[in-house]
Amino acid sequence: MKSPKERAKELVAQMTLAEKCAQMKYDAPAIERLGVPAYNWWNEALHGVARSGAATVFPQAIGMAASFDKDLMFQTATAISDELRAKYNDYRKFGGTEIYQGLTAWSPNINIFRDPRWGRGHETYGEDPYLTGEMGVAFVKGLQGDDPNCRKVDATLKHYAVHSGPESLRHSFDVHVEDGDLYETYLWAFKYCIDHADPSAVMGAYNRVNGEPACASETLLQKILFGEFGFEGYVVSDCGAICDINRNHQVTANEAESAALAVNNGCILNCGDAYKWLKTAVLLGMISEETITASVEKLFEARFRLGMFDKDGPYDQLTDEVVESPEHLALSRKMAQESVVLLKNNGILPLDPKANVAVIGPNADDKSVLLGNYNGTPSQYTTLLRGIQEAAQGKVRYARGCHIHRATVGQWEEHPLREAILAAQKSDVVILCMGLNPTIEGEEGDAYNGDMSGDKTSLDLPASQEALIEEILKVGKPTVFLNVTGSCVNLTREDQACDAVLQVFYPGAEGGKAVADILYGKVSPSGRLPVTFYHNDSELPRFTDYSMKGRTYKYFQGKPLYPFAHGLSYTEFAYENLAFDGANVTGTVKNTGAMASGHAIPVFVKDPEEEGVNCRLAGFARVELEPGQEAGFQVELCPEILSLFQEPQRLVALVGGVDGFQVNQ
Repeated sequence: MKSPKERAKELVAQMTLAEKCAQMKYDAPAIERLGVPAYNWWNEALHGVARSGAATVFPQAIGMAASFDKDLMFQTATAISDELRAKYNDYRKFGGTEIYQGLTAWSPNINIFRDPRWGRGHETYGEDPYLTGEMGVAFVKGLQGDDPNCRKVDATLKHYAVHSGPESLRHSFDVHVEDGDLYETYLWAFKYCIDHADPSAVMGAYNRVNGEPACASETLLQKILFGEFGFEGYVVSDCGAICDINRNHQVTANEAESAALAVNNGCILNCGDAYKWLKTAVLLGMISEETITASVEKLFEARFRLGMFDKDGPYDQLTDEVVESPEHLALSRKMAQESVVLLKNNGILPLDPKANVAVIGPNADDKSVLLGNYNGTPSQYTTLLRGIQEAAQGKVRYARGCHIHRATVGQWEEHPLREAILAAQKSDVVILCMGLNPTIEGEEGDAYNGDMSGDKTSLDLPASQEALIEEILKVGKPTVFLNVTGSCVNLTREDQACDAVLQVFYPGAEGGKAVADILYGKVSPSGRLPVTFYHNDSELPRFTDYSMKGRTYKYFQGKPLYPFAHGLSYTEFAYENLAFDGANVTGTVKNTGAMASGHAIPVFVKDPEEEGVNCRLAGFARVELEPGQEAGFQVELCPEILSLFQEPQRLVALVGGVDGFQVNQ
């Protein structure tokens, strides 16, 4: 049996130059004389099959990272690839695929969430390269499957590289970054995923890096990605990024030059229309036909490896019965449970199910905050309000209370504040459902805040919500605050005044049920923050400054409101017999409380004499313990992280958090 590479070479040898060039665009046309169906390369699977009708919608990526659960992430990605394959099996019956119907998923987003003002940060796995790498590896493996002869789905690491806002400048911005930050922060997870998961593809970013457009960078692509990292897959441009090279970066004079520069440096698939000029570039001597041929051979090798030209593939039997199956919905609910982070609790939680509660806030009954962005369409979903209504045994009163961001109310509009005050007065407990939504923090073009193109102007909640919070607090009832955001916001006031604070992220279609499970004690919270929660943005460097100094738990020198990896439980855990041999941390952990719970064990490593770096996450494990149960654990520390330290004999381990139990070698 011939290999995908051999089959691709034979097929491409029969194509004309014009046919080959056309196959390098994301919307590749059919070549009927060769039996090649039309294929659209663009599909999305960030936290479920996206933009392709009904699908199981899992929590947004940032929430899944909060689980610190690699096994559950792998199961989630496997479920997503099941649904994506099943949809493709039906779509291909039409003789070709349209956008969002193929097997090439442009996910995951493994950029580093270096600054909480970035609107797209909730698409990532947070601020730490190691956590991002581990969750990325699990996700890629789940998407791509384990069949040695047929890839289930192509995973695409994006956006390569050094890409995290500002959204409004992304088409022309030139990021200046030193090698230390480049390799330890911005490129680390890409290399880790390439080394440990063999991803099929990498997507180039819009911006320049040290003067070179990312999608056509000899340094990023030829020298580092293909050379140093040994990447053997294909590179696709972000959408419109090739035209940006001449129109906005002004590195080249026209699209033909931009296309030639990108392909010559290894970006062989174009989301956009710049590659329609490739034939012209060949005729003008900017690029050789041999380079075009080699590029198209690599693209068809990917299609053959996915089984697109075969009729007896191992995944051909997947049908739409798997889409939103009971098993996948249960998995989504479990991931949502594990993504919730308990930030503060004075003992009010879990709630008495017989208590009368007031559910107040613009995010209480909003479907959009379940879904995040790059999402599918759930045929069934449970908002936070509905989840609480279904779980509560007492009276549940609901009031929206305010607009999500507008501070003023029109003369003839509904005035919802007094209803909220009355609901609070008549209830035993208030549950405030506040935060942001994907129209406030998101991608350029998706968000309402056009001036910032989806980025946040500050870390404060909208003034409309701040005013509502103060009015409800005046009522004097016990108050639980649910922060529904994909990022850090300033929760200083809420931490001071509320009895409990939970970070919910964008929890997926089953999110309302999962949050109710936490609130009423059906499940103990076990999530940990994948980002630092600062008091305000005045503590941070300029948004446009890509130096890591003063950012994230590794380099921030102040005291955050909630540190990276912070997360409380309804029970207590005790560590004993902790030992650190320089490569592993071992010990036992016991559930000393009265409730069963999952527990993530992050291990950080630090050199007490190293200046500038507080510590680095180097490993984590997760256990599930019944009350009174104890278990031994071993966390194998990541060699690539340990290699970042110059004096390994000086290292100490921190178990359980950045301020955890210190264990000497």
